[in-house]
Amino acid sequence: MSTITTINPYTQEELKTYNLIGDADLKQKLNLADKQFQSWKTTEIQDRCSLMYKVAELLIERKETYAKLMAKEMGKPITQGISEIEKCAWVCDFYAKNAEDFLADQLIETEAEESFISYDPLGVILAIMPWNYPFWQVMRFAAPTLMAGNTALLKHASSTTQCALEIQKLFEDAGFPEGCFQTLLVSHSQIETIISDDIVKAVSLTGSEGVGRKIAEIAGKNLKKVVLELGGNNACIVLKDADLDKHIETMAWARMQNAGQSCIAAKRFIVVEDIYGEFLSKFKAKVESYVVGNPMDKKTEIATMASVGSAEDVGEQVKKSLDKGAKVLYGNKREDARYQPTILENVTAEMPVFKEEVFGPVAAIIKVKDEDEAYDMASKSRFGLGSMVFTKNIDKAKKRIGDIADGAFFINELVKSDPRLPFGGTKASGYGRELSKEGIMEFVNAKTVYIKK
Repeated sequence: MSTITTINPYTQEELKTYNLIGDADLKQKLNLADKQFQSWKTTEIQDRCSLMYKVAELLIERKETYAKLMAKEMGKPITQGISEIEKCAWVCDFYAKNAEDFLADQLIETEAEESFISYDPLGVILAIMPWNYPFWQVMRFAAPTLMAGNTALLKHASSTTQCALEIQKLFEDAGFPEGCFQTLLVSHSQIETIISDDIVKAVSLTGSEGVGRKIAEIAGKNLKKVVLELGGNNACIVLKDADLDKHIETMAWARMQNAGQSCIAAKRFIVVEDIYGEFLSKFKAKVESYVVGNPMDKKTEIATMASVGSAEDVGEQVKKSLDKGAKVLYGNKREDARYQPTILENVTAEMPVFKEEVFGPVAAIIKVKDEDEAYDMASKSRFGLGSMVFTKNIDKAKKRIGDIADGAFFINELVKSDPRLPFGGTKASGYGRELSKEGIMEFVNAKTVYIKK
């Protein structure tokens, strides 16, 4: 494959065809990233901050333009695209404001006259990123990576190629030196070549479990560090004292945001039988109320999935679950990449919609008899990205935080990422952390310095 063609998932219109680069051009880009690193790592932190603040400023100026681009390339409703860009500006501001403190030497008292931990950048870092949040996924990697003094390479999803190119242009327009951030239009087969090259020091991947295993294998073979943020099938536990009138909108959006194409979306709704009927009625009413339509329309809340293939995959998972006894309460109609918001009940732990990550607008509802069974059911997952619990008894819920081995535990709120808090998972959801201080520390060398006179 020497070219890639992007397609508007809502209209099925071909957008643009791009030429992939060959191995010789790829090597030139790797060399440029390495050469720039030698200079960038010595750039004063205040100068890096000024450039990152400029990126945030440009993001806000261009948010409508970028939102329209996301609507065309992956079908995100334009209002949600604007919110995504605003969040990107937030993460840039956050690291511009805090990087100096995060990277400051940490003094440690020992028998030495002076001893401390110094945090040095690693070098050239490769990011492999997905299409579902085409700007946010990249910026939450790029902001801390560049602020730490590393240079960055991006292999983006081919379906969002124009977004990837615009992100490189964004950094260049902000004044980052050439080679600090580069988008690579490469084939999947070239990824191993990139990771294996001595110039590349580490890898950050957001993607599926299967891809994560392959990247981890290549990185491990080459003794390269890797951060993996993979799939999830987050549980949403609804206890009998949950305030449905207050939180049903949050619960529904926890599943249907971004047309269900979110790793941290609520995928399994585990509802105690005392409140099951009321929950089902209110949840269905809320899902039915969503405005489904053209992603370019600012009234649209749910538009389309990112590709016909993705919609077909979700349809197959639903079909297999129906064959095992699940029932459609609402939805389950598809036209091309457009998949109607869907609610399934009578779901059991043996069904694909329970065991697997369903990356589309399908809510699986599971009835349990009490709180203990709810937590037990939530824990029956190969994944460990996040979980959420809805209840009025906050103190009791806090005592059960350790009962689910996930990377996040949200009470009366949907799981979401925040620059101030670490983000990542356990088990088949990967390892390592993004965002917060922990995120910037993933791609630095914690160096012990010991001085005696």
